Amino acid sequence: MRDVRRRTLLSAIGGTAAAGSALSAVGTAGAGTAQAAPGRRGPHERRVRELLGRMTVEEKFGQLQQLPWAWDTGPGGGATKDVEDAARAGRLGSVLSIFGARTTNALQRLAVEESRLGIPLVFGLDVIHGFWTTFPIPLAQAASFDPEVARTDGEVSAKEARSNGVHWTFAPMMDVTREPRWGRIAEGNGEDAYLTAAFAAAKVRGYQGEPGARGKDGGDDHDGSAAPYRAKDRIAACAKHFVAYGGAEGGRDYNTVDVSESRLRNLYLPPFKAASDAGVATVMASFNTVSGVPAHGNTHTLTDILKKEWDFGGVVVSDWTGVQELIPHGFAEDGAAAARLALGAGVDMEMTSTHFVTHGKKLLREGKIDARRLDDAVARVLRLKFDLGLFEHPYVDESGAIDGPSAAARRAARESAARSMVLLKNDRAALPLKRSLRSIAVVGPFGDSDDLLGTWSLPAAVRRFPSVKILDAIRRAAPDAEVTYARGVDPEGKETGGIPKAVAAARAAEVTVVVVGEPPAMSGEAAARSDIGLPGEQEKLVAAVAATGKPFVVVLVNGRPLTMGDWLGAAPAVLEAWHPGLEAGNAVADVLFGRIVPGGKLPVSFPRTVGQLPVHYNHESTGRPYDADNKYTSKYLDLPPDPQFAFGHGLSYTTFEIGEPRLSRERISAAALRRGDTLEMAVSVTNTGDRAGDEVVQLYVHDVTASITRPVRELRGFRRVTLEPGTSRTVRFRLGADDLGFWTNDPRGEFLVEEGAVDLYVGDSSAAKAKRRLTIT
Repeated sequence: MRDVRRRTLLSAIGGTAAAGSALSAVGTAGAGTAQAAPGRRGPHERRVRELLGRMTVEEKFGQLQQLPWAWDTGPGGGATKDVEDAARAGRLGSVLSIFGARTTNALQRLAVEESRLGIPLVFGLDVIHGFWTTFPIPLAQAASFDPEVARTDGEVSAKEARSNGVHWTFAPMMDVTREPRWGRIAEGNGEDAYLTAAFAAAKVRGYQGEPGARGKDGGDDHDGSAAPYRAKDRIAACAKHFVAYGGAEGGRDYNTVDVSESRLRNLYLPPFKAASDAGVATVMASFNTVSGVPAHGNTHTLTDILKKEWDFGGVVVSDWTGVQELIPHGFAEDGAAAARLALGAGVDMEMTSTHFVTHGKKLLREGKIDARRLDDAVARVLRLKFDLGLFEHPYVDESGAIDGPSAAARRAARESAARSMVLLKNDRAALPLKRSLRSIAVVGPFGDSDDLLGTWSLPAAVRRFPSVKILDAIRRAAPDAEVTYARGVDPEGKETGGIPKAVAAARAAEVTVVVVGEPPAMSGEAAARSDIGLPGEQEKLVAAVAATGKPFVVVLVNGRPLTMGDWLGAAPAVLEAWHPGLEAGNAVADVLFGRIVPGGKLPVSFPRTVGQLPVHYNHESTGRPYDADNKYTSKYLDLPPDPQFAFGHGLSYTTFEIGEPRLSRERISAAALRRGDTLEMAVSVTNTGDRAGDEVVQLYVHDVTASITRPVRELRGFRRVTLEPGTSRTVRFRLGADDLGFWTNDPRGEFLVEEGAVDLYVGDSSAAKAKRRLTIT
């Protein structure tokens, strides 16, 4: 852009858009204050205010308390006495880690029929990627580049969970991260804010229903129509973790995050804004600090941005003991200070620790807690319960409880898993396998495993509904073949005595399927890894099979991007299957034998080595960008500059050609963009192969010169299309101000569109070459 720039401040950019077109901007501009904004008001307000007027101080603080339930126990079991006593006393608002129609009804009766005011409890559970029907992990779902996968997961999960007494899930997680050492990357959607925002909004709609849709049980929300999650097959969602948790230093869980205001708003906040626009009922604070201030005590993020700037009217819940952890953070000197700081910053409900109820009354009496803030928090909790229909229908129909995956749910899980797989490599068309094969060897620690559900699966589902084994599915897919199995090594890669048997099986077979990766326990919360290669000696197994000279393919099952050693060069084909969920084996076999043509793309870069981290496609340029012929540029002496596999990469069993992009206009004014004007980028995609398949057309933006250094590329559109052989389709992307501007470092929230050149790239990955230049005047 020119040295003299005209800045255009966009005070508001409204609306959301479907994946493949422009998503809404992060939020509106405007200063916030330390005082929390009042929650949304609506037809429930009279009843909310009436209850507030009748409540004692102790009962008010009780509504802000969430306590955990002991697994597999019921009321009267001894381990849950504190929860039961608090429910009877009307000094409990919510219980987490509880499910089961009979169990939840029994506890609910204590609150509704024995407490003074009869306020129902709201029951929460970590329904992350399935209740009984376990879908692929969220990172895998993002690889589908199809938000409908996430919506379907949410819809199936909500129906199963609500029938079992669950009202509220602590999902979706929408932490953008560039750190594959972080175990919780498995729970999110990868390294890109735009992709994550699309999936976050879709998952919220899956759990809750469409915003504005009328709940089946009637009643009204703040817009004058029933909250969609009032319906008997919907649950309230929770956008977590607010905010920037994915930036934890070193990928170590719960660790420090130091982030500028512009990166906070351009990278970490957009998925939460998309979830808020989709009507998400609740938000969970994160464990980390945000530029020195713990998120549970961060007024700037919880109140100034979330509640004031975005007008979020729902409940902010702490994470597990998150209020207590303000003390070891060094932010609060004791429990009373932790309660004062967290409630004052914007936390409305305390999970597990009890500082609000223990210290709240004294703090209020001493004037250290604002009575208006207390009433605001209580009102938010009460509105959630009204929106869920709990005052009218506190109990669940025990005869209607869903007790396992339906056939339709299994089909959906199977299709989602196959749709999420990514073909990383396929030399000489090693895949798909022919069903006419006479002999197949399956080797590796996960070939005969039923533990492929992934992290954060419901423990009861893990016991009752384990994943379909890949070995069994291959035998069904190739019924005439002799299919043998040899484990080779254990899942941790420590026991290698079985490698000779695996080698013998490979030598005796026409083709070998090597299934390696991580056990689910190696990803998820508290599962950071300093070495993200195949665990232990698994690489030796792959190398030994390769040394036989016989054909083989590799299937990876894992919860994060993995580094790949020398075995990658020897492997003819590599299929990234992630942790695929309940229908794991069937979905893998579907792709291996070509019943499903792989069409997934990587939602996160795969590094060459751990020493290359962080490596991500949307990095900023330096004053000395990479130059292979100049030592004094930004690079490693011993590595190429790019990752092993780039964001957006993924192959198919067919081939595609993406044509030259076309712009509807090559010049547009900042003023026109401010008024809501848009432009269109169109591109033709053709299936040039001999079988039907899916391609994901991707649009990237690069602001060539700006007042803040911008990423070399940013995803601003994607569209997954299915094409028959020889057919073409024109894919169109609509671009507006939110795609062409950026947030500055102004903590009040300043979004700018500046004059100058913007390069627009279209292709099948973040390495796309075809481009057009747009000039903003």
